[in-house]
Amino acid sequence: MISLIQRVAEAHVEVDGEIVGAIDAGLLVLVAVEPGDGEAQAQRMCERLLGYRVFADAAGRMNRSLADVRGGLLLVPQFTLAADTAKGMRPSFTAAAAPEHGRRWFDRLVQLARAAHDPVETGRFGAHMRVHLVNDGPVSFILRSSVIAS
Repeated sequence: MISLIQRVAEAHVEVDGEIVGAIDAGLLVLVAVEPGDGEAQAQRMCERLLGYRVFADAAGRMNRSLADVRGGLLLVPQFTLAADTAKGMRPSFTAAAAPEHGRRWFDRLVQLARAAHDPVETGRFGAHMRVHLVNDGPVSFILRSSVIAS
């Protein structure tokens, strides 16, 4: 599982002109599911999203997590994060999960996040979305919870 997290002052997602998810200050997270992802990756990603320290403490250092600041979490499915861009002039999506697998584990990540944090909002899986955000910093990081080969 791959997530591009962005610390935001505010963000929302529109589908066909309707706002389907919106947050004030917090994290906008673009999420890609990879073929081998399952429960372990969803749980680890949820832990990282809620616990990753990207918010300023009293000294201005990034020492506070989303859970600490009780910020909003906006999860948006984006399979293109799993693209292979190493060769040529067109991305390959062979590293992205099939839609059914992607939806299952994106939905599970949302379920885990909602059980542990409030507020949690989402985009719409499989829809053409317009994502609006005010990046705070800007602060952006890529987090992975990939399958570990045994």
